[in-house]
Amino acid sequence: MIVDSHCHAGKGDAMTAPWNTDAPLEAYLRRARKAGITHTIVFPAFHSDYVVANRELARLVAARRDRLIGFAMVHCGRDTGRISAMLKEAVRRFGFRGVKVHGHEHLPTRELCEAARRLRIPVLADVGGKAHVIDMFAPQFPDVSFIIPHLGSFADSFRAHQEVIDQLVRYPNVFADTSGVRRFDYLVEAVRRAGPRKLLFGSDGPWLHPGVELYKIRMLGLPREAEALILGGNAKRLIFGSRSSHRFQALAEAAPDIDFRMPCNYS
Repeated sequence: MIVDSHCHAGKGDAMTAPWNTDAPLEAYLRRARKAGITHTIVFPAFHSDYVVANRELARLVAARRDRLIGFAMVHCGRDTGRISAMLKEAVRRFGFRGVKVHGHEHLPTRELCEAARRLRIPVLADVGGKAHVIDMFAPQFPDVSFIIPHLGSFADSFRAHQEVIDQLVRYPNVFADTSGVRRFDYLVEAVRRAGPRKLLFGSDGPWLHPGVELYKIRMLGLPREAEALILGGNAKRLIFGSRSSHRFQALAEAAPDIDFRMPCNYS
């Protein structure tokens, strides 16, 4: 089982760049299948209203229950006061298994972390190169798992990579995904210093090719057991805990039919 822990899906509404316009899955799913990827964690493209975007994502996940696992997305500034309600809908109604926030919009807040702790879901926190903020929220919420995409920086900041590797070592609840990390030796260093239990394979699909990103993990030359942790074992543990062995198939078979017309009140 190979789990891609980082993929965007659905339409944005700003339409000024690919990441806030459209994240179509057709080509991605074809490439992922060819590469041997069996499951993919998806979250919305950038959007001005994540209530709308999360509901649209739920439709996409419901149509591909055998392959897709949903993470909600929230804007910790704009959604202040309703984050808990949004995540309850995402988790309890749609069956989502985590939440993503992006530092280019707003960094994690106490409201978000408390909601994630209550719902027992991981937080995928793209800090946008500002790795120092991890030293704020990780020790405040030791019972919340934080996954840091791109080893801290999609923009190739070596300082952020180095700082996140230090944090992987220091904080038991901090993990990182491998998506879009171009300086390969930082992946080597992360495994060497923090161990394979602290990394999750991710592609940053649909824009980066999942097979190319997967090959970077293969090229680490790890023992089979260590590679299996990065390629899926760690994701299963963080998302489903100790009962993860049969949950992926059970999720596909038991996911409820959803009436997306039902209104929700976030006031």
